[in-house]
Amino acid sequence: MTSIPNDSIGPAKVLRLYDPQSGLRGVVVVDNVTLGPAIGGVRVSPSVTPLEVFRLARAMTMKNSIAGIDHGGAKAGIIADPHTADLEPLFRAFARMIAGIDEYIPGPDMGCDEQAMVWIQEEIGRSVGLPAELGGLPLDLLGATGFGVVACAEVAAQEIGLPLKGARVAIQGLGNVGAAAACFFAEKGASIVAVNDRSGTIFDPDGLDVGRLVTAKRQQGSVLDYAGGQRLPVDEIFALDCDILVPAANPDVIDLQNAAQVKAKLILQGANIPVTLEAEAALAKRGVLVVPDFIANAGGVIMAAMEYRRKSAEVAFTYITQMIQANTERILDKVKKEDLLPRAAGELLARERIETGMKYRSWSHKWR
Repeated sequence: MTSIPNDSIGPAKVLRLYDPQSGLRGVVVVDNVTLGPAIGGVRVSPSVTPLEVFRLARAMTMKNSIAGIDHGGAKAGIIADPHTADLEPLFRAFARMIAGIDEYIPGPDMGCDEQAMVWIQEEIGRSVGLPAELGGLPLDLLGATGFGVVACAEVAAQEIGLPLKGARVAIQGLGNVGAAAACFFAEKGASIVAVNDRSGTIFDPDGLDVGRLVTAKRQQGSVLDYAGGQRLPVDEIFALDCDILVPAANPDVIDLQNAAQVKAKLILQGANIPVTLEAEAALAKRGVLVVPDFIANAGGVIMAAMEYRRKSAEVAFTYITQMIQANTERILDKVKKEDLLPRAAGELLARERIETGMKYRSWSHKWR
């Protein structure tokens, strides 16, 4: 097992899960609960590792703190292929095994949806991202994360003198986050010139029809089923000519090897940890503005926190817009004043709230 580092704010708990009856193999990382019980998604992937889950949990700690919500950060990973595994027994076993970790509230993440959250809710009465019919605010159906990415874009694009109307956008990963972002970008007048999924990349410099694109993906399963555009290899998307690039799927897809190929002026991290720290630094040297994940994609967890407090979707969307745009302005102002990378600026702001809270509250106390 790759070593998981500790620092002044966490992680508080790292748990390996194994249930031979269901075949469950997984890991849970509760990073910090100073601000409240931790909210974090459950990622289902055959390649997810404890170190990846820790990095995701830390991103949630930063995200929840700077978003001003009263929750700490955590994450879980189930090691399985979501396309082939029987997920119900895995999630029910997962729920039973975390029943006593009452400081962790699971939510949906890559590889699962609101149905999985219902299974968890039935077992332990504790999850977010439930279907609307069961009183939830379904994050993917509402497009909360993609909505927040576009709210962030309105501020970040203005910072670099890029009009959002007419801006050329490439989206890596046309899943729930990417599809929602594409729709909201189109509503703002941006042109979606490229998208990809596991099957390949579709590119049209004159712009893709977002409605037809999303329909093709959802009904036929691949962006390559879209009628029109050029078909290119999966990773070609990073080198395409565009103004805004949104990595919205897997971690570490932009690294030192492909960062030099990026032509975008602005990168908005729609996924969690999609750009390595080394690549962020290299891109900044080239003048590319990279807005970190815990700022740009906070819409989903804000919506989850609002569901937990039984607020309406309208209240949640208003808060998402206000908080993400305010935080984007805050970190960009700090970047200019202190000559920092955007991630470093955001982490300083997030840590300030956590460290102040830790002066008052022990992170080892029991949540009820």
